[in-house]
Amino acid sequence: MKGTGQQAVQPTLRPSGGIGKKIRQNWELYLFIAPAFLYFAIFHYGPMYGIQIAFKNFIPSKGIFGSDWVGFQHFERFFNSHYFWDLLWNTLSISFLELAIGFPLPIILALAFNEVRNGFFKKTVQTVTYAPHFISMVVMAGMIITFLSPSSGMIIRLIEMFGINAPQFLNEPAWFKTVYVLSGVWQSAGWGTIIYLAALSAVDPQLHEAAIVDGASRFKRMLHINLPTIVPTITILLILNTGNILGVGYEKILLLQNSLNMESSDVISTFVYRSGLVSAQYSFSTAVGLFNSIVNAIMLIMVNQIAKRTSETSLW
Repeated sequence: MKGTGQQAVQPTLRPSGGIGKKIRQNWELYLFIAPAFLYFAIFHYGPMYGIQIAFKNFIPSKGIFGSDWVGFQHFERFFNSHYFWDLLWNTLSISFLELAIGFPLPIILALAFNEVRNGFFKKTVQTVTYAPHFISMVVMAGMIITFLSPSSGMIIRLIEMFGINAPQFLNEPAWFKTVYVLSGVWQSAGWGTIIYLAALSAVDPQLHEAAIVDGASRFKRMLHINLPTIVPTITILLILNTGNILGVGYEKILLLQNSLNMESSDVISTFVYRSGLVSAQYSFSTAVGLFNSIVNAIMLIMVNQIAKRTSETSLW
C-alpha cells in the first residue's frame, strides 16, 4: 500500500487524434458535405486568382501572369469618371427601395397567413402569392413590357379607363425604378414568407393560451408573441440583404433597359457587363466588380457587428 503522504498521480489527457481519425470516425458526414464544399472550392474560390487582372493591363494573348502590372490605375479611372456618381446613386437607390418595400412585406404576409384559420382560403392565397416566383426572369420582363406597352398595355388601358393620362413607364427615367422594384416585390414577396412561416411554427401554443386567458386580442398576441419569435430570423435576413446592397443584378435591368430610361436604369452591374463582355475591357470591368464586392463585404461586416452589439443574433 502507498503511504498516506504520497500524492496521487493524476492521469494525463492525450489528444483524441488528428483530423484523419476524425474523418474516419465521421466519414458519412464529411461525404455528405463534400459536394457543396467542392462546388464552392471549384466555382467560387478557385477563380478568385483572376482578381489580380484588376491591377494589371490584361491582354488575353499574354495571359494573367504575362500582363503588365498597373496598380490602382483602373480604380482611379473609375472613381474619376463622370459616370461614377450616377452609377452609384442608381445602384444604391434601387437597393434601398427594394430593402424598404420588399423586406417588410414578406414579414407582414407571413404574420397574416399565420392568423388565417380557413384552410382552403389560406392555401389558395399562398399559392397565388408563391406562383410568380417560378416565372423565369425573361418571361417576367416580357410580361412587364407587354402590360406597360403604350399602345396595347393592359395596365395602361386600365389607367386610361379612369380618365388618367398614363405615363410611359418604361420610357420615362423617373418611373423605371418604381417599375423595377414593384415587379420584383410582386415576384418574390410570396416566396419570402416561407422562411418566416417556418419560424412561426416554433411558437409555443401555451403562450397564446396564457395570453387568451389574460384577455389579449389576436392583434396583441401577434404583436407580442409571434413577432418577437421571428425577430432573430428577421435580423439574419436583414444582415444578408444589407450585405448585398450594391449587388443589384444586371439580368432584369438589361431586359427592361432602353436608350430612354438609361439615365436611371444604368447600375454598376450593367456597366461591368458592357465594359467587360461588350467592350472587352477586362481589367477595368474586373476593377469595378472588385470595388462592388469590397463595398458589399464591408457593409456585411458593419451591419453584423451592429447587430451583434445590439442583440444576441448575428452571423458570427
